[in-house]
Amino acid sequence: MSDLSSRTVLVTGATSGIGLETTRLLAERGATVLLHGRTAEETRAAVDRLVATAGIGEAQLHPYAADFARLEEVEALAERVVREHPHLDVLVNNAGMAAPERHTVTPDGNEIAFQVNFLAHYLLTCLLEPALTSDPGGRVVNVSSTLHRTASIQWSDPNRARRYSRLAAYAQSQLALTVFAADPRVAAVSVHPGICDTALLPLYALEGAAPAEGAVHVVRLCDPAVEIVNGAYYDRAERVDPAPAALEERTVKRLTKLADLLVGRSA
Repeated sequence: MSDLSSRTVLVTGATSGIGLETTRLLAERGATVLLHGRTAEETRAAVDRLVATAGIGEAQLHPYAADFARLEEVEALAERVVREHPHLDVLVNNAGMAAPERHTVTPDGNEIAFQVNFLAHYLLTCLLEPALTSDPGGRVVNVSSTLHRTASIQWSDPNRARRYSRLAAYAQSQLALTVFAADPRVAAVSVHPGICDTALLPLYALEGAAPAEGAVHVVRLCDPAVEIVNGAYYDRAERVDPAPAALEERTVKRLTKLADLLVGRSA
């Protein structure tokens, strides 16, 4: 394992589960970690926990708050990160939620799981492109799910207003995130970290591995010593083919057009 003391990494959804453990492992290897949480209180509590229990220096940890159900907060987050850290080595798009039982729309008009799990990360990645490409080697790691293989993107109804299923909505968000890794603007990969004992466990199984086990596979892809191929998909440590849609150039372009429209970046 290489030393990461020269690396600056932003981890979304870093206040619990795999995100918190990813932050801990990165910081233990010397990285400067920007922790994102939904609220300032949650993010501050995560920093305090890591300092108290993992012996990590507080100077390595920088808390940031943004509710991904509000795209204006994602924009504010990106603006602050670029201002305070004009060079960013890695963005870990980890924040995620299970789609609720009832169809729920954000203030921006998007189905909530599609926005929190994909659209917010799409927007954040686009806005952080200058920082990620300020020097060669910047990369994005999308924490996806094997459930992306069960999904289809409802192009005419991405918010699933006509026919809603929480599992289908969640899977669609994971497929979109996986397809997005093939976007050519910033080198990116996707990884299924395994079934872990997090808030998302009920979507998968009754039991799961410790979040730290999943985080190991995320952190490995943050290491510059690990070479990546843009758009690659990993099932834990093994590179495998994603769902066929994630390999189709036409689908990547179509998703980009849809995402730009939904986040307000279209011309």
